[in-house]
Amino acid sequence: MKDKELLVAEGVVREYLLPRQSLLSSRPRMRALDGVSLRLGKGESFGIVGESGCGKSTLARTVMGLEPPQNGRILFQGEDLYAISPEKLKSLRRGMQMVFQDPYGSLNPRHTIGRSIAEPLSLQENQTTEETSKLVGETLEEVGLEASDASKYPHEFSGGQRQRIALARALITRPAMIVADEPVSALDVSVQAQVLNLMLDLRERHQLAYLFISHDLSIVRHMTE
Repeated sequence: MKDKELLVAEGVVREYLLPRQSLLSSRPRMRALDGVSLRLGKGESFGIVGESGCGKSTLARTVMGLEPPQNGRILFQGEDLYAISPEKLKSLRRGMQMVFQDPYGSLNPRHTIGRSIAEPLSLQENQTTEETSKLVGETLEEVGLEASDASKYPHEFSGGQRQRIALARALITRPAMIVADEPVSALDVSVQAQVLNLMLDLRERHQLAYLFISHDLSIVRHMTE
């Protein structure tokens, strides 16, 4: 199993300092993650369920190398994310992407869709403009949109379409893993099913691994069965 492990979290602890209750008191600590451990293999889906404020998003940011834990470690493709050089971390980021809850808030309203989708490709060297445009168009079509949509802006799309765009941006580097933090909670129920089924199709097509985070047990069950 070890040669197939993509993500390993071991005893992860993440705390935050809270405001002082008085001038003489010390700042209290809030523990968002308390010894969290998990293992995710290639092409697998791992679901995390919990109420708002229980630390789900903190775990997502820690797994992505964005928030260092006070204790424990995060391994991605065998590398400790918080013990490697910035250059090595930049290289690893090609293999790990994230999809957020708010599809509109995660897209720059002043940028075309094509520009936003292409942003993760900045991590790749020797990518020509023509190659980038071609890959953006192909990826848009893969998530059920048109290649010509690359010239449009976020406000021209519905919520479900914007989440498809967010998926395209996550997919464009052909990552091994996508961390999905409440990716459909802001969508109508009818649209949720379409986006979730698209994510399942993409998993099968690309052997993607998902770390899927939600407050809704039925959604997590659907994505991880």
